[in-house]
Formats: sequence, C-alpha cells, structure tokens
Amino acid sequence: MPASTRHHRALAVFVHCLGILAAVPALPTAAPEASAAPRPPAATARPPDATPPPGGVTRPSAVPTGVPTAAPAEPTHPPVAVVARMSAEPTPPSAPPAVAPPSRAPASAPPQQVTVAVAPESSPAPRYRIQVRNVGNAPVDTTVRQELPPGSSPTAISAGGRSTRAGGSTTEVTWRLRLPAHSSTTLGTALAATPPGQPLTAPACAFTSDGTRPYDCATATWKAAAAPAAEVTEAPPWRRYPVLLAGLAVLLLISAALVWVWRRRRAGRVTAAALSRRGGPDGGRGTIYPRPAAPSATRRRRTPPVWLLVGAAVAVLAGIVGTAGWTATRQVSAIDTQKQPTSGAWMGTGVTGPVGVPLRESAFEFTVYRMSCGAPGTAGKADGGGAAPANGRRCQATVGVRNVTGDHQPWHGQLQRAYLPGGRWVSTDEPATRAANLGRDIFADPMAAGSRMVLPLVFTVDGRDPPQQLELRSGVFSAGVRVHMP
Repeated sequence: MPASTRHHRALAVFVHCLGILAAVPALPTAAPEASAAPRPPAATARPPDATPPPGGVTRPSAVPTGVPTAAPAEPTHPPVAVVARMSAEPTPPSAPPAVAPPSRAPASAPPQQVTVAVAPESSPAPRYRIQVRNVGNAPVDTTVRQELPPGSSPTAISAGGRSTRAGGSTTEVTWRLRLPAHSSTTLGTALAATPPGQPLTAPACAFTSDGTRPYDCATATWKAAAAPAAEVTEAPPWRRYPVLLAGLAVLLLISAALVWVWRRRRAGRVTAAALSRRGGPDGGRGTIYPRPAAPSATRRRRTPPVWLLVGAAVAVLAGIVGTAGWTATRQVSAIDTQKQPTSGAWMGTGVTGPVGVPLRESAFEFTVYRMSCGAPGTAGKADGGGAAPANGRRCQATVGVRNVTGDHQPWHGQLQRAYLPGGRWVSTDEPATRAANLGRDIFADPMAAGSRMVLPLVFTVDGRDPPQQLELRSGVFSAGVRVHMP
C-alpha cells in the first residue's frame, strides 16, 4: 500500500475519533433512577497496621508488603458545558397517578360541649321547658337566650332568668348559668294566653359566657289542645250555599211545572163547558136528515208560557254560577300566597317561614334562631376585610344548617343574603363571619352527609333599619328559603 494512502486512512480515523469525542457531551443524561443509584466504593487495600477483625483472625493482605498502594482516584466531574446542558434541558413530565387525588374532606361539626333541647307543655296557656346539658369534663359558663314570639309577654320565668326587650315587638329571656361537668339544668317559661288556634314558636340557644358564639340551639312550637270531636261538627246542610241554591232551583222548576199543568186543565174544562152549552135550532134534538158536516176549528198545540221558560232558565243559571263561585273560592283560599313561584332551572320549591321554624330546600334544612344587630356606626374593619360603611352596623344571625342529602354538599357565603327595606340586599360578610367563628372558614369545605352545624352568619348593613328577610340557599340553582325577621 502506498504511504500516502496509509497517511490518509490514519488521518481519517483520527478525525472520526475526534468527532465521537465531541459528540459525547450532546448525549442524553442518564435516567434519574440510574443517576440516583449509589455507586459501589472502590476497593482499597487495608494498611498493615489496621485493627484486626474481631475473633483474633488476621486476614492476609491482597497486596504484598513493600509494594506501594495506589491512591484512591478523585471523583471526576463532568465538564462545565455538560453541566450547563443538563440544567438547561427540561425534565420530562411524570406519568399521571393511577388513582385520582382525593377531594376536599367534608367539614364536620366540632364536638358540642353544651346541648339544648326545647319542648312545649300541654297547657291552656303557652309553656316551654328548656333542658341545658353539659357533656364535657369541665365546668362551663354559658348564657341561654330564648326568643319569644312577637307580641307575646312572659308571665312566669324559672329562677335566675330575666326578660328584656330585644327590639321592636320581640322579647328575649336570658339566663346566666354555670354548669358542672356532666350535669343538666331545666329552665321554664310561661306566656300570656293567646287566641285559640294560634301556634307559637320560641327557639332557645346556649352561647359562650360573652354571648357571641353559640354552642347549640333548639326550637319548639306550642299548639293549643285540640277540641273534642263532639264539638267540632260541620254546618248543617241547609246552611251550605250549594245546597241552598240547588234546592231553590228545584223548587222553581216544580212550581213552574205545577202552574203549567193547572193552566192546561183549566183550559180543557172551559172548552168542554162551551161545547155542552152550544145547541141547534131544534133544541139539541136530532133530525131525520143528517146535518151537514161543519168545519171544526183548528186547535193549536199548547206550549209553556214564555215567563215559565225564562224563570226556569234563570234558576238553572243561578245555580250553576253559585256552585262555580263557591268552588273557585275554596280553591283560591287554599293557595299559599307566601310561597315563591319556582320554574325553569330552579331546584325545589321556595319556602317561607318565621324565625325558629325549620325550612327545607333541595339540599339543606335551615333554621334561623335569632338575629341581633349592633348600633349604627359600630361596624369596623374585620380581619382581612375592607372598611365598613360610615353609618354601617353588623347584624349577626344564629343559623342552624343540616345536610339532608346522602352526599357532602358545598355552600357559599355570597349566596346567603339579608334583604333591607326597599328591596336592597347584602351578602354575608365573610371576614367578619370567619372572625365570629374563631377564625374558621365555614364555607371552605363542604358539609358532610347528615351533619348539622349551628353557626353565626354576619351581615354588614348600612342605615338604621335592620334586615327584614334572610335568604339562605345551598346552591346557585336552589330555590332556597326565606325567613321573615320579627
């Protein structure tokens, strides 16, 4: 082979090797698993003066004495260009997990240290029995408040309670108690007599010693004793309007028929008498020769008189109109005008009621136990919230919420509204509500299935007039409930 050819081949091999060495930094880095695995340490010779292993057995060295041992190799670092390339390359995304991440855990109500139960008594006048129980292991100072129905006044209060005017026509009874551990106390109130058949609802709540945060609430409705069955009788038939109208129509028809029959018989008797008095020239005796046939007068068919037909038609028309009017009046009186019309995308039917009455919508059962408002101009800046109006004040509603569905349900503070005079409304003041619940965001987590919570909702309103209605709902498309404030 000529020398020039050998030199060219050697040069080509050298250039090819240089290309391979230049392409090594561009190769992809090792897999994370491979790079994360530790490398086994290099085998080093044991020095002669090393401590012998336990047991007194000395293993011979692999390197003969007198032969210098090789120094451990220093760890090699990749070039700067390789490190820069490795840091610049994006990390490939990991595979999605096989199981979906768990959703937010539903909120469960904190354990109640004080429970309240209210029951009405069977008495001629309204009476209520309130049982307050401390289920904790330590004594508790609590304030019990009972909202009396508007316009009612207490006649008897158990020891330690006092009556105060809460605003408007509403009266409130307050007790300050100290409950030992695992003890219960029974309280009682009696109200003045009311008109028969008027039910009265009086909710009661147990608060902390300062009267701001509720422990538990309950409600009860007193109803008068039912009247005996002998006293509750229906009106006699002759006092019912449909029966009276039908009887009048039948009487008119029978009278008209009798008059018509009497007139026909009277006309027949007159005709017979006239024929009997009519005689011939021979004095009514016959002749030898027959008389020529005389043309007889044509008799017209007798028809009922016009006044009879008109009277019968008027009687029937009056009966039909009276029956239709009575039926329509009964149906209209059965319609509840307080219910909101719901249609289209609304879920459920809108329900309206007073304070202390449980009202159920599509997912939640709401019960408003009481509403208290501060003085105008006392609404300051809440934790994390903005400044309140200059003449604004905060109204705190004690609300019980129960999830009546079989699944956890979320709810939102912006859907809970307080309606002011004139149709204006405000949503829940979430920073102030969080502060009233000791920093806990009650709208952050959904409610567990079948759970119940009693919590305060705070509304910041302007002006001197308190809210007239509360609108509470579980979702955007829920019909919700409306509670009239006394």
